[in-house]
Amino acid sequence: MVNLQLNPNLAVDSQPWTPGGWPKVSVVTPVFNSARYLEQAMVSVLNQGYPNLEYSIVDGGSTDGSLEIIRKYQDRLHWWVSEPDRGMYDALNKGFARSSGEVMGWISATDLLHAGSLFVASSVFATFPQVEWITGRPTALNETGMIVGVLRLRRWSRLRFLAGANRYIQQESTFWRRSLWERAGSHVDASRRNASDFELWVRFFRYARLYSVDALIGGFRSHADSLGLQDIEECHRVHEEIIRMELQSAPWGRTLKGFRALSAAAQSVPLVSRGWRELVMGGLKRLPGPDLAPVIRYRKHNWEMK
Repeated sequence: MVNLQLNPNLAVDSQPWTPGGWPKVSVVTPVFNSARYLEQAMVSVLNQGYPNLEYSIVDGGSTDGSLEIIRKYQDRLHWWVSEPDRGMYDALNKGFARSSGEVMGWISATDLLHAGSLFVASSVFATFPQVEWITGRPTALNETGMIVGVLRLRRWSRLRFLAGANRYIQQESTFWRRSLWERAGSHVDASRRNASDFELWVRFFRYARLYSVDALIGGFRSHADSLGLQDIEECHRVHEEIIRMELQSAPWGRTLKGFRALSAAAQSVPLVSRGWRELVMGGLKRLPGPDLAPVIRYRKHNWEMK
């Protein structure tokens, strides 16, 4: 595992990753009454010193002091606005519509990017033209922003994701190419209050493999106002609904529907559920196979894939 804390000036002067320098990275932060955490989030993006950053803030009409924090940094922003919206995903669509970067991602006002993470993401994409989206090693933050958990790095495949082997792709650690965004519809589904990142991943999987990068990119902060943590069961219900819709057109949809029905039935029986989770679902996560994308790691001053 590597947490790159690069010297931005050295990185840019000595080893630009493309003929024109570092790729442009577009980052959007949606905000609504998040003054308690917002400045930490913004600083985690801006203080990396990434030389080709396009950073936008989309505020939904905050009244808690968030606007004063945004104005403090407005000269370093690509664009910002404060106006009523239909929630976080509507705000993201506004921000991405104003963006032009080759590499894209978002960080919520309550979460953080790790030091050097923009250099990690852009250099991985510049090194591997065939890679269209990446996710780093998942990390957890406590309410103050301290790293309190670094989780196991998983490998991904569309088949296993839709089968239910692992539904948690950490949004804060995920970046993608604009070309993939455009093929997948150029939007986040704004009709939901939560879980639309999951729906976006389902669409991305139609077009590209997800590569895990053994580096720290972003962290999720556990806090009382988190929409996802407020009603985790509702989040899971939405996940199931999204997958059911996707399986209607997926190449092996009928088989996966049958497997998921069997899995749900097995996990509803107390004497069977633990063994099923450990042996069957755990096996789906752990067993090697050609469907799994290789892992990208930093070795001897270069990114390697295997």
